[in-house]
Amino acid sequence: MSESTEESMKKTSALIAAVVAALLAGGGIWYASRPAPDVFQGQMEARETDIAPKVPGRIAQVLVKEGDKVDVGTQLIAIDSPEVAAKLEQATAARDAARAVSAKAEAGARAEEIRMAQANWQRAQAAAELAQNSLKRVEALAKEGLVADQKRDEALTNYRAARDLAAAARAQYDMAKSGARTEDKAAAAAQARQVSGVVAEVEAARAETELKSPVAGEVVKVFARAGELSPQGVAVVTVVDLKDQWAVFNVREDKLQRFAEGREIDVVIPALGSRKARMKVYYIAALPDFATWRATHANQGFDARTFEVRARPAAPIEGVRPGMSVIVQ
Repeated sequence: MSESTEESMKKTSALIAAVVAALLAGGGIWYASRPAPDVFQGQMEARETDIAPKVPGRIAQVLVKEGDKVDVGTQLIAIDSPEVAAKLEQATAARDAARAVSAKAEAGARAEEIRMAQANWQRAQAAAELAQNSLKRVEALAKEGLVADQKRDEALTNYRAARDLAAAARAQYDMAKSGARTEDKAAAAAQARQVSGVVAEVEAARAETELKSPVAGEVVKVFARAGELSPQGVAVVTVVDLKDQWAVFNVREDKLQRFAEGREIDVVIPALGSRKARMKVYYIAALPDFATWRATHANQGFDARTFEVRARPAAPIEGVRPGMSVIVQ
């Protein structure tokens, strides 16, 4: 090979090496300077229900613990409330008394009272008939001039008094047979219903001493301890519904186009071995001003707010739990 050919090959190799080096350097610079892909990290959340008693009392028994699965109606807490028991006894006694008064009004007078009223009427009627006969005899004698007019007037007065007494006795007898008036019966029945309503109210309070779960799910927190006083309206158990879960992301508004409402997104759940899943955006709302992101340079860009985005799994994800991270790339 001639000296000139060898020199030419060296120049060509050097040129190729320089080109390759330039390409590698340019590629490295481009790779290093290219914008990093957007990664959005959120977390799973689930519907939680804080369950609190409606009546105060002392915790008698805690029937569940963290991690227990419960159904609707599962008893969680037993509460001892002597006040509710006392009110129930009072209301029950008042209801029984009101029902007795109503029954008495409906039944009317007893058979013995009716017979007594009948006897009084018959006795008064007999006295009126006797007074009437006496009046007739006195009037006959008065016409013959055998008795004074004074005697006739006295006989007439006695007859009228006996007649009125008989009428009054008959009225008493008829009233005893008829029983109480319609208005009295209605008033007694209304009183009985009113007291029955009070009993139902206290029964409802007594039922609340057996605190039951209004939802199905998993117990995640038990605040109550046996022997403690439980105020009204203060949560003692928290139940989470693992079937009602969603992911929450905080997204800057200039990146929000990827999370349009109704759009489906692909996510990765690292806690489940980077399992992939698909979710659908169903909620977008601006966060308060304190969560607003602002441009780094005051003379560039604009103030961009941060939005809360929620997405539900398109299909149930086995093993997913509240608090797990969710990644969108």
